[in-house]
Amino acid sequence: MSTKPTLVVLAAGIGSRYGGLKQIDPIGPDGEIVIDYSIFDAIRAGFGKIVFVIRRDIEEAFRAKIEPNVKGRVAIDYVFQDMTSELPAGFQIPAERKKPWGTTHATLVAKNAVHEPFGVVNADDFYGRQSYQVLADFLRGVQPDAPHFALVGFTLRNTLSEHGTVSRGVCQADAGGFLKTVVERLKIEKAGQAARYLDGEAWVPLTAEEPVSMNMWGFTPAFFGQAETAFREFIAKDGTTPKSECLLPTTVDRLIQRGAATVKLLASKESWLGVTYPEDKPAVAAGVKKLIDAGLYPAPLWK
Repeated sequence: MSTKPTLVVLAAGIGSRYGGLKQIDPIGPDGEIVIDYSIFDAIRAGFGKIVFVIRRDIEEAFRAKIEPNVKGRVAIDYVFQDMTSELPAGFQIPAERKKPWGTTHATLVAKNAVHEPFGVVNADDFYGRQSYQVLADFLRGVQPDAPHFALVGFTLRNTLSEHGTVSRGVCQADAGGFLKTVVERLKIEKAGQAARYLDGEAWVPLTAEEPVSMNMWGFTPAFFGQAETAFREFIAKDGTTPKSECLLPTTVDRLIQRGAATVKLLASKESWLGVTYPEDKPAVAAGVKKLIDAGLYPAPLWK
């Protein structure tokens, strides 16, 4: 019998563009938050444990929102991302640094809480039931110590905001469905029926059909050692830049280029829903209501 995979939920982000603690902002008809639906889908898909990566200053509010509904349904654990975690000895944090070190670092701080193949998701993204199912199926079939990973890819067109630019990892795969590259593009926006991203001073066109990363990854514990190396390299190169971040797409892309990992691109047919800007929230709430009306989720969710 295979070990149930764990789900690591990255919930320490400040939400600077959103302007508030969007991780616990209700989007369901009975006050449900995005994480409620993520946990519900993860349990249905067969994940056996949820590990939340949070900041200490939001712990009380976060636990109060999560635990009344979830405790007893699935094993839960908390780890804390702060700027001092996993830093090389002697490194001095720049005084101007106000935000954590990014998603690679957020995943790395979960290393002592995770001992089996695991998924990684953002707390504020609604990925859909099928996305969790294909990820769980992959994780149940992978060797626990092998550097064989996965990314659930979404169609760029289905992940754009009407209210500003977004950051996405744009993917290219080979004929066998393995990632060749995943490149983080920080300013992508709609451009008519297509899309474009800003590269320096120039806009570069995209078709909007490209598969993109929404930070829904499948890893084995082998990744933690690789993430530690990547984070140390990042600190040595960019650690003194106040807003630099060590991001999962960049870390994984480097592993692929070095031949240190294989990454299967898993396709999701789900419509991704997410809140980047406050103006996105009504569309997410409407999308969730549509899924409830279709019978895909109960209302209230935690009956």
